Amino acid sequence: QLQASGGGLVQAGGSLRLSCAASGRLLSSSAMGWFRQVQGKEREFVAFIRWGVGTTYYADFVKGRFTISRDKSENMVYLQMNSLKPEDTAVYYCARTTRGLTTMSTFYDSWGQGTQVTVSS
Repeated sequence: QLQASGGGLVQAGGSLRLSCAASGRLLSSSAMGWFRQVQGKEREFVAFIRWGVGTTYYADFVKGRFTISRDKSENMVYLQMNSLKPEDTAVYYCARTTRGLTTMSTFYDSWGQGTQVTVSS
């Protein structure tokens, strides 16, 4: 089970940190990802991190602005979002996959409930 939190309203250029609490044991080979979705559009990949070694990967549109990290002792995953833009407004979801390192949402088998991020101009 995954529980996302930390969303809110922020001005353009501001920062937010999203958190995702994972219950249960996470395998080293599993990966945790963040996705986002705007109403009426498909869910899109943002970033993932491999639980064991911490390998990360980002969508081009967030590189240099967002950082994904994890705290293995607390079973937490974070998404630090800096230099936010109005186009970052979306519902953000954390998810888990045991099917390798992937940006495909269909390969993620467990999802949190989503947290709204709104960036005003």
